[in-house]
This record gives sequence, C-alpha cells and structure tokens, in this order.
Amino acid sequence: MKKTSIRELKHSTSIVLALVSHGQSVEVTKHNRVVAVLTPPAKAKKIVRPDFEARMQELWGNKVLKTSWHDLINEDRGER
Repeated sequence: MKKTSIRELKHSTSIVLALVSHGQSVEVTKHNRVVAVLTPPAKAKKIVRPDFEARMQELWGNKVLKTSWHDLINEDRGER
C-alpha cells in the first residue's frame, strides 16, 4: 500500500488518483498518522434483468390484440 501526505495529495492529486484507478490503495497521512485510505471502488455486480419478452410469451402466447396500444391509451385517457 502506498502512502502520501496531505500536502503531496494536494499537489499531485491526478497522480494519486491514477494509482487508485489502477487498483492501488493509498494511505493519506497527516503528521505521519493515517487519516484516510483511498481505495478503488468495488467492482459492480452485473444486474440481472427479467426477460419480459419470455414472460409475455408465457402469459399471452401468440395472441394478437384487437386494438392497438395507441387506442388503449386514448381510451384510458378518455379521448375516445
């Protein structure tokens, strides 16, 4: 783990952030005491989204609506 002082961090922030972005952790010190630790963010978990198309197929099969979605929305709004 790398160490840097607050003063060095102020003057070379981009260099320290480059180290962090490449996976290094950096301890920030003040009067030789660690006051903070900069670490790269945890890798984001992949979001698994439901398969809506398969679910619609399961629920409705190959049914074709008699009216269009546009007509259904207009009817719901009272514009018919």
